[in-house]
Amino acid sequence: MFDGLLTVRPACPSCGLDFSAEDAADGPAVFVILFLGLLVVGLAAVVEIAFRPPLWVHVVLWTPLIIGGAIAMLRPLKAGLIALQYRHYSLRSPPSA
Repeated sequence: MFDGLLTVRPACPSCGLDFSAEDAADGPAVFVILFLGLLVVGLAAVVEIAFRPPLWVHVVLWTPLIIGGAIAMLRPLKAGLIALQYRHYSLRSPPSA
């Protein structure tokens, strides 16, 4: 489905399904911000309350988690939103009644 990290191929190499109308827009990024933000803020709050570390410890702990988590989550969420668009006839015409 993907040609690069987040670039969608023009068509499926197996079945030829046309992805040219695909438009996930900012949806995957919004979901990553919401899910990852909730996780990181919750964990940072727990660490702050339990251990009271200096600020640099938070930077060292959470920066790799945020960057790695965002990269890991963007691709599956983009694929999921494209699949939902296809499932709900956004990328193709609905069947005739």
